[in-house]
Amino acid sequence: MNISQAISERRSIKSFTDRLISPKEIERLIAAAVLAPNHRMTEPWRFYVLGPEARAGFGRVLGHRKAKRVDEPDAKMAVVEKVEASHRDLPAMLAVATTLDENPEIREEDYAATYMAIQNLCLSALEFGFGTHVKSGGVMDDPRAREAVGVRQGERIIATIAVGEPAAVPDGKPRSSADQFTTWVP
Repeated sequence: MNISQAISERRSIKSFTDRLISPKEIERLIAAAVLAPNHRMTEPWRFYVLGPEARAGFGRVLGHRKAKRVDEPDAKMAVVEKVEASHRDLPAMLAVATTLDENPEIREEDYAATYMAIQNLCLSALEFGFGTHVKSGGVMDDPRAREAVGVRQGERIIATIAVGEPAAVPDGKPRSSADQFTTWVP
């Protein structure tokens, strides 16, 4: 698979088979991730490979956040339990953090570099026959989520990535043409 094909075929995979992802396979993905470009060679990325209990803990935190939209107490608990179980049952999940430099310019560069590492990981996963689903959002800053992941002080979780063998691959979503976002400056 060439890089253009990987870019055009990458999808967010939401359902996986039961096949577990081995530590060696995860190490290969992370090895590709850390080849991402980063200004000043700060290597700001940090990868937390979550086992079943850590995944469930993160899922429980996310479930409680989602349950806030539900009024009935039994329905609230059902939401929490469903999200917790869905995370526990993932074939593999990583939390990706970036270091927090005191210099705002370096912090911004490091955030961008860490997302480039995430893209490297996702494209490599596709080459190896895996699917990924990258998630971000407010839960990443929740102290309970940080605790579930074990993220260190001076780091910020910026995404989680579910990894596994796809049970189904969705069709690509329509995209606007690149020329709609391109300005040629003489």
